[in-house]
Amino acid sequence: MFLGLALVAGAVEAGVGYPDVVYRAIGHPVTWLGRLIAWADARWNSQQDPPAQQRSQGIALVVTLLAISLFAGLLISQFFHSFLPSFLALVPIAILTSSLLAQRSLYDHVDAVAAGLDQSLDRGRQAVSMIVGRDTGELSESDVCRAAIESLAESFSDGVVAPMFWLTVAGLSGGIAYKAVNTADSMIGHKTEKYIDFGWAAARTDDVLNWLPARLSVLWLVLAAVVVPGTSPWRALTVVRRDARLHDSPNAGWPEAAMAGALGVRLMGPRTYDGEPVNKGWMGDGRVFIRISDVRTALRLYRVACGIQLGVLAILFVLTFFW
Repeated sequence: MFLGLALVAGAVEAGVGYPDVVYRAIGHPVTWLGRLIAWADARWNSQQDPPAQQRSQGIALVVTLLAISLFAGLLISQFFHSFLPSFLALVPIAILTSSLLAQRSLYDHVDAVAAGLDQSLDRGRQAVSMIVGRDTGELSESDVCRAAIESLAESFSDGVVAPMFWLTVAGLSGGIAYKAVNTADSMIGHKTEKYIDFGWAAARTDDVLNWLPARLSVLWLVLAAVVVPGTSPWRALTVVRRDARLHDSPNAGWPEAAMAGALGVRLMGPRTYDGEPVNKGWMGDGRVFIRISDVRTALRLYRVACGIQLGVLAILFVLTFFW
């Protein structure tokens, strides 16, 4: 277990995020991984190849990403441990590791939607278009709020809980490996003619890596709902049990259902992608109309859930001294 690494990385990222000056200077690990995946997509994903070959090349990409992640994590850790005592080496490693988390940036992006809606509907639509894939040009204020809350819930699981979980279990290598697979899934894990075979391995591996963190995210949200005014942990549990499996993803529905139940609103529902309407069922049985105040309540719930996760890590870390 790498409790100390995960705890310090989480605290650093929650406090300062990923500095803009660093991003402008060297980019971000996700962008580096994205370039590698894009290169493999261009070189290895030819629709002239038979489906079996496309699938095998997609498997090769995932194996390559995992191997690179393992090597990079071990190399970075060994570098700092080679000239620093273990407790001091933890600090620079954790600072680098914090770039794999998205606690602060996720909060800022969703808060920007609420701030945009305070000014105008168009500003809100523009802000939410930065974090969702659906068409936003014709969304109502309620739909913009719904999209923001759904993105917050889903990204809490795969952008915060999952990387923290794999950092704790497998250290820096585990965190990089998770981020590599998750980035590959977002880029090529689509059920389109181009990616149905080549992206199969990335999508399935991402499902496996997110299975437990998605359920763990429900626990953090339910515990947060115990203390956040205007939310209900019992309603959250009820909606999770009934509606979590309504989502197309085997994992995304869990935090979204918990959020819908805790807030007493309905998520999912009809939406449009690339001009094509998609009729999804409702998740939750609360209000259909969602207000800006609901987005801010969701953000409070999210912050408390992040704090609970860090608190549990801190308790477990302290307990290791008594084992």
